[in-house]
Amino acid sequence: MVAHIPKLHRYTFGGKIDRLFLEILEIIFRAQYMKPDEKIRYLVAGSGKLDLLKFFLQIGWENKLIDTKKYSALSAELNEIGRMLGGWIKGLEAKLSP
Repeated sequence: MVAHIPKLHRYTFGGKIDRLFLEILEIIFRAQYMKPDEKIRYLVAGSGKLDLLKFFLQIGWENKLIDTKKYSALSAELNEIGRMLGGWIKGLEAKLSP
């Protein structure tokens, strides 16, 4: 992702986006090995990071740091990940509720 951002913003703005991507991956990876009651907390945190990532990507697109084609492709994939995380959370909540 960083390689496509202009050099002036590559290591500040682009670095933030890359770190968010990695944090989300780490949170989801850790969540899969947690007990169901602990897992929800991780998934909710991952969902929050995902929303933050979408926000930064939108800012990058609005400021023409990310071209429309890349932004559209990333947004579609991130929306799908968000739906999957939401379904995982709802499934766990249903499983854990009496």
